[in-house]
Amino acid sequence: QVQLVESGGGLVQAGGSLRLSCAASGFTVDNYAIGWFRQAPERAREGVLCISSNNGVAYYSESVKGRFTISRDNANNAVYVQMNNLDPSDTAVYYCARKRNVCGSDWNSFYYGMDSWGKGTLVTVSS
Repeated sequence: QVQLVESGGGLVQAGGSLRLSCAASGFTVDNYAIGWFRQAPERAREGVLCISSNNGVAYYSESVKGRFTISRDNANNAVYVQMNNLDPSDTAVYYCARKRNVCGSDWNSFYYGMDSWGKGTLVTVSS
């Protein structure tokens, strides 16, 4: 059974850091693109970033470039997002999802190709 479980969210002050984890089971992450998207209250779902099976990285949100990095841990079958210099505008529920092979050059490419995602983890950034 395919499962993705996010963890690592929490409450942090502006300027702080968090590391989100996406633990996968039922498949191996190195065969898939793993992407992250977020949804804030009363806002549309927003793609954040993604790592392809060939380790290429795609950023879907300009606002996280230079602050968020993504990495894959094949030994633990997990993907991580290191989030630095957090801003209140980053407050959202963060989800990880999988897609075959590569991320796709834009968010729609990933969104329409993703076939499984987790239940999310809440990140709250206070000012």
